[in-house]
Amino acid sequence: MITFLQGQLVEKQPTRVVLEVHGVGYEALIPLSSFDRLPLEGAACRLLTYEHIREDAHVLFGFMTAAERSMFVMLMSTSGVGPKIALAALSGLRVSELTQSIVQGDVKRLSSISGIGRKLAERMVVELKDKVSQADA
Repeated sequence: MITFLQGQLVEKQPTRVVLEVHGVGYEALIPLSSFDRLPLEGAACRLLTYEHIREDAHVLFGFMTAAERSMFVMLMSTSGVGPKIALAALSGLRVSELTQSIVQGDVKRLSSISGIGRKLAERMVVELKDKVSQADA
């Protein structure tokens, strides 16, 4: 499992980055919240990662903070939430806002995120409320 990458930021876009680590370019998909914290291209960068392995693809997801990565993993533990929706959730709301919405059962706010409908938002609240509360404690 690749836990982090540290190297030179070669390319950055709102949804993806390329990091050169010892001559190898790694592409990682990122949420908008991480994009805002990235250094300038050419600068040194450390990116926390989550490696998603499927039968047909190996995809790296990158995060600037441990809280973002932790929330990403927690969101993916919800049935019906894959990496694409988890990334959209982190792009739509900050980690603190997601946590607050889940704890307060704010289905309306969660369903305002692209790709998350009312039923999925309700499922997220039911399945994550206890996990999020324990993580904050």
